[in-house]
Amino acid sequence: MTTAASSPAYRRLSVEQRRLQLIDAALSLFAHRAPEDVSLDDVAEAAGVSRPLVYRYFPGGKVQLYEVALGSAADELKLCFAEPQTGPLTRRLASALDRYLGFVDTHDTGFSALLQGGSVVETSRTSATVDGVRREAAEQILLHLGVTDTAGPRLRMTVRTWISAVEAASLIWLDEGKQPPLPELRDWMVDHFVALLAVTAATDPQTADVTRAALALESSDGAAGVLARRVAPVLSGAVHLL
Repeated sequence: MTTAASSPAYRRLSVEQRRLQLIDAALSLFAHRAPEDVSLDDVAEAAGVSRPLVYRYFPGGKVQLYEVALGSAADELKLCFAEPQTGPLTRRLASALDRYLGFVDTHDTGFSALLQGGSVVETSRTSATVDGVRREAAEQILLHLGVTDTAGPRLRMTVRTWISAVEAASLIWLDEGKQPPLPELRDWMVDHFVALLAVTAATDPQTADVTRAALALESSDGAAGVLARRVAPVLSGAVHLL
């Protein structure tokens, strides 16, 4: 006797487990599709649940779900720069960028939509969430430099400028078909930060102090040493300006 195939059993989850399941499903969709191209039906299908169930947990619909999913992604991004404060600064930055750029690589379309704005589900809260990631990243970098509340305007501006440059480079990298390879992009952004520090240090005593302290931890075969040897021949042509 032939029996009909039984339907898969409905998984009973706790309220928090179900909520996290829906958030994860939404994040997986927002990662590779612009928010306006994702419907609640898509989220329900990805999570293996009904549309009414999604509404039960997120009565505000897609906007609420997007805000919550964005908050979850923002929490992950904030942790990218939370590196132990030991060893050379360039090595710490490289580890942080590996995590940050890894997130960009995994959430390519979603990352672009998030930073470029213009989404039909964008709200003042989502904009504040994105800005919060930038500010947290800047605070972590200042912590690595040994200054937080004492950071002056020039040093703070230097760090925030670099954070903006990392964002811009990430978007351009996605637009350029993810070229150059991630390790090259990471190393270039580390060099960028060292160069920004050096330029600001020339006119700002506080930045000069933290730059000297940071470079004291670097080795000749590390990122800062390699950069110095690469730049020296370029600058040698400007000796007549000294």
